[in-house]
Amino acid sequence: MDLIPKPDQVASAASNVAHKVLYGGLADLRPMPRTLIDDGPLREVYHYRPQKQVRTTGDPVLLVTPLAAPAICFDLRRDCSLVEHFVKAGRPTYLVEYGEVSFKDRNFGLEHWVDEVIPEAIREVSAHAGGRPVHVVGWSLGGIFAALVAASDAKLPIASLTIVGSPFDVREVPLVAPLRPILKITDGGIVTRIYRAMGGAPKPLVRRAFQLSSGTKLLTKPIATLQHLDDAEWLAQIEAVDRFTANMIAYPGRTFGQMYHRVLKHNQLITGKVNLSGQDIKLSDIKVPVLVFAGNTDGIAPIPAVKAVVPLLTNAHEVRFEIVPGGHLGMLTGRAARQTTWVVMDEWIAQYSTPDDREQKPVKKVAARPAKKVAKKAAKKAPARKTAAVKKTAAKPAAEVAPDRSAIGSNRDRRFSSSSSRDLAPKR
Repeated sequence: MDLIPKPDQVASAASNVAHKVLYGGLADLRPMPRTLIDDGPLREVYHYRPQKQVRTTGDPVLLVTPLAAPAICFDLRRDCSLVEHFVKAGRPTYLVEYGEVSFKDRNFGLEHWVDEVIPEAIREVSAHAGGRPVHVVGWSLGGIFAALVAASDAKLPIASLTIVGSPFDVREVPLVAPLRPILKITDGGIVTRIYRAMGGAPKPLVRRAFQLSSGTKLLTKPIATLQHLDDAEWLAQIEAVDRFTANMIAYPGRTFGQMYHRVLKHNQLITGKVNLSGQDIKLSDIKVPVLVFAGNTDGIAPIPAVKAVVPLLTNAHEVRFEIVPGGHLGMLTGRAARQTTWVVMDEWIAQYSTPDDREQKPVKKVAARPAKKVAKKAAKKAPARKTAAVKKTAAKPAAEVAPDRSAIGSNRDRRFSSSSSRDLAPKR
């Protein structure tokens, strides 16, 4: 809104304020419909119901939620929902989340997620989708979990791995810098006693930490809101982010301790090796293709902290690194993600998806009808139907979304490949 608002801006602002007062908000916060298909201790696997007017086909996508964050990170609001994007595109879409974490869950450690929760979710999704390989997409700590899972079990049916905003080198995280002197002086003893007494990191503490990670945005939010009173889309996004922050989940005590000592204090991830349950998990054991995203304004996982994982993936089929617009949450489900992050994901998943050979089944079913008249009629039309099916299959690659490189801002310098991978650099 201009410093001296125009009449149309005043009208839009008044309409937005009235809508918020009368109806409670501008954002469409309806969740995408889903069905629980598997559950266990701190594990809930959901299948998002396909839309009737959209044909669902292809390899499934499993969205891996980070600890402490609600699953609405992938389904923030309508038109800014990665789940909605995949479902409308006809992609079988699944999600694993962990439910409410309480004091009774304090003994669950990282190995619970790496050895049980996520591997079981991958197997269940593959089975539910007819035995197809799974494209695993993890955001923040969910990306770290997914990487450790892919490294620890090469037999899992993983088609590709996508890591979004996951910090593998905490030395590059500005928020951690003020804590280093404290860690050296106290050796972490005080912090250890506190999180053990509380059974982990409680909800209010996690919520406040996420809010503080926004830095100056938290202080300037009231002014920014006044400046955007005439922008319904901007206000709707703020509402959705506020709801996300308000629904933070607690950290289990043992997991929080492991994250504190191994990741925060000793920065083990940058070594490419993490020991869980007596087993050394090496990121160099990942064989599947890996796509890595970093947000250009991410304060929680800055570009260098995310990019640090690239040289550790020495045996991956291919490693692709992309810098996209947005902060920690915005790069995943912000307004700009629709033309940037999601477009690259679509391209990546299509590239490493198996062919869908089930398109011919309806044709065979029609030809096998018992009635003679129907059989003759079907036989006459069979060539035309077969041709149409072939044309549809042949046209499938052309229908794949080709990203606008100028919009995304990606270039060959951001792509890193192992010696066995295919070079995706554009030909000159």
